[in-house]
Order: sequence, then structure tokens, then C-alpha cells
Amino acid sequence: MKIGILGAGNVGTGITKLLTPKGHEIMLSFSRDADKLAQTAKAFGAKSGSVAEAVAYGDVVVIATPWVATRDAIAQAGNPAGKKIVWDCTNALKPDMSGLAIGTTTSAAEEIQKAAPWARVVKAIPPFAEAMHSGSVRIGTKGAGVFVASDDAEAKRVVTALVQDLGAEATDVGPLANARYIEPACYLVVHLAYMQGFGTKIGLNLQR
Repeated sequence: MKIGILGAGNVGTGITKLLTPKGHEIMLSFSRDADKLAQTAKAFGAKSGSVAEAVAYGDVVVIATPWVATRDAIAQAGNPAGKKIVWDCTNALKPDMSGLAIGTTTSAAEEIQKAAPWARVVKAIPPFAEAMHSGSVRIGTKGAGVFVASDDAEAKRVVTALVQDLGAEATDVGPLANARYIEPACYLVVHLAYMQGFGTKIGLNLQR
């Protein structure tokens, strides 16, 4: 599958590191420095391009930007033809990670859907970037849990398969509006990892 990623930081490159060996073809985008972007992409076996090029290239478009830069990234996409599957990896964290900039009455995913009418948005926050770059997102005997929400059944199925290719455990939690609860839950994990010293080998999994 061809995947265009908006954001060439730790999350975007972590996803690239785990999905490229699975046969996916990836283009990284959204960087102030085109030469550095090209070097980073080459190091991970990926292509590089502008945001508009990455959106046009991908069967799936991944948004892996810091929340404060997300609207700018979407604006650079222009007006893509057709409806694109968009895997939203963002969480609307405050810059100091002290909480969420938005939440409970809306979500980052819903705001992205409003800003990108061309998108079929699927919320699925991946495991910690540090875990992806280590080459394994397993926690104990299971992959890290990823909750998946969307109003589009086909888009959800496609992104669920990509989450599983990361080595994570995907759980369908219903419509996109339920991103309002995914994001605070993931913020809690971020808080535990960075503020309370648990480290990044933690996650939430549904137990049956």
C-alpha cells in the first residue's frame, strides 16, 4: 500500500520504520528543510515530497504532526481529488504536556474532519514513538493497544490492518465522535510515561 505521511518527526518515522518492512511504500512530508527531509526519508527507505505530493501519493494519508502544526499541514494539502483515507495519529496536547488543548465536547479527529472535507478520518493513536523506533511495540505478551474510531467502515478496516502491521492490538471503538474519549485516555498514558516516570513501555489494552 502507498502511504503519504504528514510529519517527519519521531511518530512519522517510527511508523515508517515498522511499515516499510511489511511492503508498504511511504512518502514523508511536512518539513521546513527539504534537504533534511530527503535525507531522513532515505534513511528509512522512504520517498520525500511536499504535503500535496504526499496526499496525492498515498492510498492512505497519515497525519503525524504536533497538534499546533496540524491545521497548517492540512492547509498545504490543497484540494485532493476524491475522498482520501486519513489516519489521524494526533493528540491535542498542550505544548507542556500538562493536559489537552481541546477535548470531551470535540476531538482532534473531529476538528481534522471539519478542516479536511476530502478526508475519511480514522482516529488511531499509535504506540509511543520510542517503542516503534525500538522495533517492537509489544508490552509483555501483547502488542500495545490502539483504539480505532471512524464513521467510515472501509477506512476503519484499512487503518486497522495498518495498526496490526505495526504489531499493535487494534480495538474498534465505534464512530469518530468516540475520539473524544480515546484522546484523554491516551493523554493519561502520556502523563504516566513522562510526568510520573513510568517510561514508554506502557499502554492500554482491552481485556476480555
